[in-house]
Order: sequence, then structure tokens, then C-alpha cells
Amino acid sequence: MGEALSLADIMEKNPIDQVGEQWLAAAATLLYQQGDTEAAITATDVSAVDLSLWRSGDYELDGYRAFFTVEPNLVEQFTGKVLKLIEDAMHAVVPRRTSIYVESIEVCPVVPVPSADWRKQLRTANGPTPTNQARKVRLEPEDQHPIEDDLHFTNKWEYGLYQVLKARQAALPDNETIGIMPLGKMRLLGSTREPDFLITYKGRAGVIEVDGFHHGKPGRASNDHSRDNLMYNAGVRWVGRLDVQDVNTKAEVEKFVDDFLARLVRQ
Repeated sequence: MGEALSLADIMEKNPIDQVGEQWLAAAATLLYQQGDTEAAITATDVSAVDLSLWRSGDYELDGYRAFFTVEPNLVEQFTGKVLKLIEDAMHAVVPRRTSIYVESIEVCPVVPVPSADWRKQLRTANGPTPTNQARKVRLEPEDQHPIEDDLHFTNKWEYGLYQVLKARQAALPDNETIGIMPLGKMRLLGSTREPDFLITYKGRAGVIEVDGFHHGKPGRASNDHSRDNLMYNAGVRWVGRLDVQDVNTKAEVEKFVDDFLARLVRQ
């Protein structure tokens, strides 16, 4: 394996309009190291970075406009303060010998691709009363995600965990059972999040995150830890993470749920 390239090497070896992702990654890492956790975590929600030359001259730096593509429900968390921190960090990490800078950042929501029955989906997603339960998932065709008890799930692992949680709910005494909220919107300090499951039990609230294969990517663990801290600061007693790569049987999921509930009441 070759040595990792520095940001300066990347910028020298590639057209500048193609290095936005690496530039943002370096800036977000700097923000995290400086303690600007909110801005660093928000930067991880950018799904694509496009750079466009905005101002150029023979005797001045080339100014670029950065276009951040994000999911529509996440646009509001890119406040002026957060964007200023990200912009300053991008200026700080750019190699000094590179005569470029970010002049401004524009946040662009992902443009959805409508399906043939988009009218029905939109009406169903809103329903007779507003709801924040899996709003993004509800806009997808129903044959692309599991549904049970009028609750929507992102994937088969979340659905499998729900089956175990529901069985445990039925087995507990009526006056000591659990509440199960999958994919409910939660406003935390500086951002809006969607925990996979919010669980209430004996006067306590806990969160279960179902970690898929993408959680093995470099830097993901530190981001998850920062998100967990935001929830702890907001009153969540315990955050349990179910790694789908380590779970092969229903019995293992049942043990995870038992351990999670026991840990929750001890907090």
C-alpha cells in the first residue's frame, strides 16, 4: 500500500474542482481537534462538495464557491455560524503554496427523484396528522422498506431489532413495560437527529443505534461518539450500539436488548 497523500499533494495532482471532498474532510478534522464538535459533525452530513471558480485574477488568489449537497431535512442545521466555522477551517487547512480560497459556501438540498405514484406517497407520508416518524423513509416506495404497526424502518436489521423489542414489550408486566419509538426526529443542540430507536423504560430514556457496514469507515467512530455525547447532554441515559457485523442470530439480538435494558436502569 502506498503512503497517504497530503491535502497539498491531492490539490497538486488533481483539478481543483475535484478535490472538494478531501478539502472538507481536512477542515472537519481540524474543527474536531479544535473542539468545534457541532460544526465538525454537521460537516459529516454533506453528501457531496462541488467547487466552482468564482473570482480569478493575475495578482490575487483564485476564489471558489463551494456548493454543499445535503439531505433536505438537514439543511437547517447549516446555520451561518456553522458555515463560517467550516469556511474558516477550509482556509486554515489549504496549503500555503496553493493560491486558492473559498469565497462562499452555498447549501443545496438533494433534488429528489419522484416516482410514478408520487402524489399518493406524499399524501400518505403526511397523513391526517403531521408526524416525524421516519418521514424520509415514508417518501420511498413501500416495497423498499419494512413496515409494521404503522411504523416504518430503514432496513431489515432495524426491523429485526423491532421484532425483538416488541416481544420483550409484550413479555414485561403491564406496569413496567417499554416504549418503542423508531426513527423519531430529535432536536439536539445545534442539529436535528433521527435516532434509530428511542426506548423508554422505568422512567428513563435510552437510544439504540443500529450500526451498518458504513460505520467501519475511518473517522466514523469519533463522529458517533460525538453524537452520543450530544444525546447524553440532552438527558438520554444510555446509548447502545448494535453492530450488524457482529450479530448473526436472533438470540444475540435478544441478549443485546437484555443488556441494554439492564444498563439503562442502572444509569
